[in-house]
Amino acid sequence: MTNDSWGEIREQLEHRLGKNNYTTWIEPLKLSDLKNGVARFEVPTSFFGDWVNRNFADHIRTHLNANGVQVERVEFAVRPGTRRAAASAQAAAANGAAPRAKTASAERAPATKARAARPRVADEDLPGAPLDARFTFDSFVVGKPNELAHAAAKRVSEGGPVSFNPLFLYGGVGLGKTHLMHAIAHELQARRPDLRVLYLSAEQFMYRFVQALRDRSVMDFKEMFRSVDVLMVDDVQFIAGKDSTQEEFFHTFNALVDQNKQIVISADRAPGEIKDLEERIKSRLQCGLVVDLHPTDYELRLGILQQKADFYRDQYRGLTIAPGVLEFLAHRITTNVRVLEGALTRLFAFASLVGREITLDLTQDCLADILRASDRKVTIEEIQRKVAEHYNIRLSDMIGPKRLRNIARPRQIAMYLSKQLTPRSLPEIGRRFGGRDHTTIMHGVRKIEELMATDSQLADDLQLLKRLLQG
Repeated sequence: MTNDSWGEIREQLEHRLGKNNYTTWIEPLKLSDLKNGVARFEVPTSFFGDWVNRNFADHIRTHLNANGVQVERVEFAVRPGTRRAAASAQAAAANGAAPRAKTASAERAPATKARAARPRVADEDLPGAPLDARFTFDSFVVGKPNELAHAAAKRVSEGGPVSFNPLFLYGGVGLGKTHLMHAIAHELQARRPDLRVLYLSAEQFMYRFVQALRDRSVMDFKEMFRSVDVLMVDDVQFIAGKDSTQEEFFHTFNALVDQNKQIVISADRAPGEIKDLEERIKSRLQCGLVVDLHPTDYELRLGILQQKADFYRDQYRGLTIAPGVLEFLAHRITTNVRVLEGALTRLFAFASLVGREITLDLTQDCLADILRASDRKVTIEEIQRKVAEHYNIRLSDMIGPKRLRNIARPRQIAMYLSKQLTPRSLPEIGRRFGGRDHTTIMHGVRKIEELMATDSQLADDLQLLKRLLQG
């Protein structure tokens, strides 16, 4: 078969497969050999060859036969001179073997052998974010609000097969999502150095993809991300509304799950509550284990402070902290762990500079601004959670679209309390309730005000909820 004949067949394939598929997957193919019923093509990377072999080999063979070229099998080999071919040759030479092109139709070796034999991309080639040495399992304080997330993260960090994939961690700011992500990566690197673990933020994933589009190196991007053993993406809500990035993330996700590779994702809310995230991605994210990191309770905050204080006592030798100070801080600062730890850091630094014992009076003077900001500021999220717990409904239902009476009434109560106990505007409250219009919030508030006059049980519930939230 001549190159002219292959050119005609390519035109037919373009008509059959569409312009995008043709441009991406067929046009780069170069016919290298045709004999004994086998058509061999050169491809830029092994990933490219695998993909074409799985998705388009039958189309190519059918069109070849339809044009009088008798072909029983189609093979794809990495084009000599490419980066991947060179890496393969170096690996083969190091083992004393003659370099040869690997065909995509060749029989696969067992997974463990394949991993040991394949040329690995150097760690510096992985486009990941640096890991924080402080964020380990040893430094993570476990309490009731985060015990399930901690247990799931520990299970993934063992490096063996798990029954849930992906692991999806979500919660508000400063509750430990990123800490657990880093801890998993640290533990995997220590336990299983043979695994390729990639941790990065969703923003970095998007940046790398855009850069690959600009540099016309999408195939390298695909191969790199699909070759990892564990993919960890932080703050996935940032890809919402980015159509091209979502498309690539979706295909990367599917490719890794198909290969039984572990995925760990974090976000500031549950998958179903991320606005502008494609439904098919929400569905994929919900097919594993979805874990909510709840706001810290008093016991957990006190445990975090005690651990941090022990660390600072070693750093600031000679400093003493009076009884009751840590308990005072655990009770007063309830926003998030970062604010809590920052307050203790400032307190120890100030006491060291002035050479005084850390007493309750010193604490109140040094942290006056933080204490004022933390003075029982009730949040909409806290209201939603308390109301959901009181009426025994799921938090996702309260924010979601369901209109059943046993869900709609608690939702209206939460709207009413949000208006009463927070300084947030009606449009802002609406956004926190699944993107509802401010008129919906106004209707819910008025409905509760009307019912309070006639429904004594509702009035009692409201008083109890207010005490719980303001206590």
